[in-house]
Amino acid sequence: MSLAALIGFLLLTGMAAYVQTLTGFAFGLIAMGGVGLTGLLSLPDAAMLISALTLVNAVQMLLKGWRDVDWRKFGLVLVASWPFVFIGFHLLEWLAASRADLLRLTLGFVIIVSSLQLARKPEPLKQPSGAPSYLFFGSIAGLMSGMFSTGGPPLVYHFYRQPMPLVVVRETLVTIFALNALFRTGLVIATDQIPAPSTLSGLFAIPAVMLGTHLARRYPPPLTQATMRQIVFLLLFLSGVSLGAPAVAHLLGF
Repeated sequence: MSLAALIGFLLLTGMAAYVQTLTGFAFGLIAMGGVGLTGLLSLPDAAMLISALTLVNAVQMLLKGWRDVDWRKFGLVLVASWPFVFIGFHLLEWLAASRADLLRLTLGFVIIVSSLQLARKPEPLKQPSGAPSYLFFGSIAGLMSGMFSTGGPPLVYHFYRQPMPLVVVRETLVTIFALNALFRTGLVIATDQIPAPSTLSGLFAIPAVMLGTHLARRYPPPLTQATMRQIVFLLLFLSGVSLGAPAVAHLLGF
């Protein structure tokens, strides 16, 4: 990774960590969307680095918040997630090797759908959802985590509808993201797909992630949650369209 690419990656991940800390989601979506648009890294290498950085961001947030985790719901989601993380990981490998345009189109589609879903504040439920719903949303999140390290949107949608304290929702989600990121990183190591040392220089983004997390807690912007969600939606939607449109044109022969 060149010095210019490294600086760009540091700025991108620092901004993503800032938004993630404020909203509880969007780290992977912003980082992967930015990488896809700029070509700073290959998407498989970016997904590996983002998994590691997600883990850093999550640990920093959980140092004080782990007591608020709903361990039963955490367990249900994780049981469903991990098999699909495995599937998504190998699907990414296959697409990256032989279907580059389809891979970019898939990432663009994931970002667009996620942005549309996250733009709306989930309607709260009067009664807690049953275990099958956590297994369902956990499986979707696992597939997205395995492919792009972006498993947040389906779980954010489901958890924020539950009649639960917001602190429990936030800390449970962060814990799930951390364990999925750890599992995915383990798959990279187990399959001997560790990137070259020049790519691993992207781990210098760890201080940028920590700084972004700290700044979000210490100096949040003077914006309402609704305004923040609208800004994030617009950024994600435009990046998804920008990723997907050229891929569609190329696939159609234009």
